Amino acid sequence: MTLVTQPAIRRVLEHCGVPCVETVTADALHRDCFCVAVDPEAVREQVNGLLASEGAPRRLTDAHAHLFAALPVFVPEHTIGQMEAAVRALSAAVATTGFVDAALAWAPPIAHHDPGSPSGLLGFDFHLGPEGPRLIEINTNPGGLLLNALLAKAQRLCLPSLSVPAASPETEQLAIDVLLDEWRAQGEHAADAQVAIVDEAPEQQYLYAEFMLFKRALEARGHRTAICDPADLSYVDGALRLGETRIGWVYNRLTDFALAAPTSHALRSAYLAGNVALTPHPRAHALWADKRNLSLLGDRRFLAQAGLSQEVQALLAEVIPSTVLVTADNREQLWATRRDWFFKPAGGFGSRASYRGDKLTHKTWAQMEGQAYVAQAVVPPSERHTGRDATPLKVDLRCYAYRGQALFYAARLYQGQTTNFRTAGGGFAPVLTLVNT
Repeated sequence: MTLVTQPAIRRVLEHCGVPCVETVTADALHRDCFCVAVDPEAVREQVNGLLASEGAPRRLTDAHAHLFAALPVFVPEHTIGQMEAAVRALSAAVATTGFVDAALAWAPPIAHHDPGSPSGLLGFDFHLGPEGPRLIEINTNPGGLLLNALLAKAQRLCLPSLSVPAASPETEQLAIDVLLDEWRAQGEHAADAQVAIVDEAPEQQYLYAEFMLFKRALEARGHRTAICDPADLSYVDGALRLGETRIGWVYNRLTDFALAAPTSHALRSAYLAGNVALTPHPRAHALWADKRNLSLLGDRRFLAQAGLSQEVQALLAEVIPSTVLVTADNREQLWATRRDWFFKPAGGFGSRASYRGDKLTHKTWAQMEGQAYVAQAVVPPSERHTGRDATPLKVDLRCYAYRGQALFYAARLYQGQTTNFRTAGGGFAPVLTLVNT
């Protein structure tokens, strides 16, 4: 970007005439470097321009004021390497028969249906600490990829001799390649069939703009695409339909992971009959995103029994924080040591119904009884300062990946217990790789 319009950002740039730090490390830069990577307002306006050109009914509004952060997150090159190794190791572990059998044992029945494709796009969320990256959770419908790709294109490298983007300029094309690869793996469907991007009340979703970006990218590749609610779909004469139009492929952004809601009935029927390609699908969620699986993937004894190498066992045991199922037998002990744990529902998403132990009340703890929860050892996130006297923001790092290969990195800056888009100065942040550190 060549022009900075926001007064606050302009003032920051006016103070960047001298080196920010003496020794270039990620910690030092996060503490003392306030060079601006992007102008968030300009990126929002760019997204709004794209939405307007597509005739979208909604724009980014004041509710999206903190969707994009101005400051970058710096990640050492060797840390990127550690996360990529973890993604490869996890892919190897999830492919084993022992893991599949164990994960499906607590999964809903629909997860036993194998549509023939591996998973769809995955999001691996890490906290970065002094001992290296730690995997907090895995998501099968991770939002933000194309919005972050837009952010990456707008970033300005404030240390061009030391940092390079931890992103590919072809990210949008890679994302569409993933969808097409998944759909092809699930079989050929009618050539004239349309693509549907499906979510509940899609126009009301916070990341609706991203649906429009996917629609535009799919249509640029020759695929007619609609955005709809699952209730708008019908299953008639062996075909999933939106009105009179046959739907052959669905990009699934629902959080109804097992397609159990009444509004998902048509999609569920077509999927189980093999009459529509769906990504991500219920089996992928069961194998990757059920948080109970982390109790297996971080257990060296289980990994050894599954036939994983010593190297993979050691790597996963290190990168995955201690995770245990909450049971009647250990509830008393977990309550007594609750400050050491973060409690998450097995099938949760977006940090809903998740509780940091030191914030957990007796009433909430009682309400959790009988529900499927895991306790994960607390791993404090790293921090990113946004000004000399400002309260530092917490950092989560997300690796978008497919078939064991990392595709893109993005960060989220926030305050509070979990990630959100309500923090001034927070939101999605560009990731820069510090070379040779």
